[in-house]
Amino acid sequence: MNRKQDRAEQLECLLRERIVILDGAMGTMVQQHKLDELAYRGERFQHWNKGLQGLHDLLCLTQPRLIEEIHKQYLEAGADLIETNTFNAQSLSLSDYGLESLAYESMSPRPAVLAVRRTR
Repeated sequence: MNRKQDRAEQLECLLRERIVILDGAMGTMVQQHKLDELAYRGERFQHWNKGLQGLHDLLCLTQPRLIEEIHKQYLEAGADLIETNTFNAQSLSLSDYGLESLAYESMSPRPAVLAVRRTR
């Protein structure tokens, strides 16, 4: 049995035993940190020609520790499942910021790696 099948079986067993708790709103947690434009840009996008503040998905690339910390807080609060920080990580939404070419990078694998790190 491979790891994916094993995890699916674990989830199925857990669902038979009790209600499974999903994490909460990533955007709300990010907003509590009151990040400014520079925080969203990080080093990589410091000279980007459009404003990036509010693009929470980009934080997987520019502020990965913050995203990991939010995942950790949800797990400590009792979440059984955490989602990736990819609400707007697709080319149509990213095109508002001129970042449509980052759709793959911002959706996978980086956000998944950050989420999985906190489950171990």
